[in-house]
Amino acid sequence: MSREKIVAEILLKLNAVTLRTNPPFTWASGIKSPIYTDNRLLISFPQEREKIVETFSELIESEIHNSYGFAGTATAGIPWASFLAQKLFKPMLFVRSSAKDHGKENLIEGKIETGKNYIVVEDLISTGGSSIKAINAVRDVGGIVEHCIAIFSYELPKAKMNFENLNCKLHTLTNFTSLIETAIEMKYISANEKEIILKWKENLN
Repeated sequence: MSREKIVAEILLKLNAVTLRTNPPFTWASGIKSPIYTDNRLLISFPQEREKIVETFSELIESEIHNSYGFAGTATAGIPWASFLAQKLFKPMLFVRSSAKDHGKENLIEGKIETGKNYIVVEDLISTGGSSIKAINAVRDVGGIVEHCIAIFSYELPKAKMNFENLNCKLHTLTNFTSLIETAIEMKYISANEKEIILKWKENLN
C-alpha cells in the first residue's frame, strides 16, 4: 500500500479530514467547501501519530539529503517538528506567526546555525502561505531551506507556484487526489459526492 493511501486512511478514520457536501463547511476565508481538515487531532492518537512520524522519517531518508534540523511552523507544525527532531536526533526550532512584541522580539525560537539546511515542517498546505513565511524567516537569518514537508496538501496550483518561485521542494505524505480515491474505496463518500467534491476542486483552481 502506498504511503499516500496509508496516511489518507488515517486522516479519514480519525476525522482529521471530514468530507461533507450538504451542507458544506465554511472556511475562515468564507469559502464554502465540502472538505475540512484538522490535522491537530492526530497528536492525540499515539499509534497513528507514530505512523505519521515513521512515514515522515521514511520520506526524509528517501527524498531529502544533508538536512541539519527542522523548523516547525506555528502552531500546527511545531509538534511534528518536535517528534521528528527527537526521533532523528536533530536540532529543532520554530517560526512564530509574528515576532514577539517584547523581550528579544524573536520571530524564530531556538538557535539557528547559519549555512545549515533546515526542513520546514507543516501539517497542511493550502496556498502555502504560512510555510513560505517560515521559509523566508529561516533564510533571512542565514539558514538554508530547500525542502518543506507536510502531512496533507489540497494540491492547489497557487501552492505549487509559490514553492517553485521560492525554489523550495514540497513533499507531502498524502494529498487531495489520494484522499478522495481512498474515501471512495472506504465507502466514506458516494460516487455522487465524489463528483461534487471534484467539481468544487476544479472551480477552486
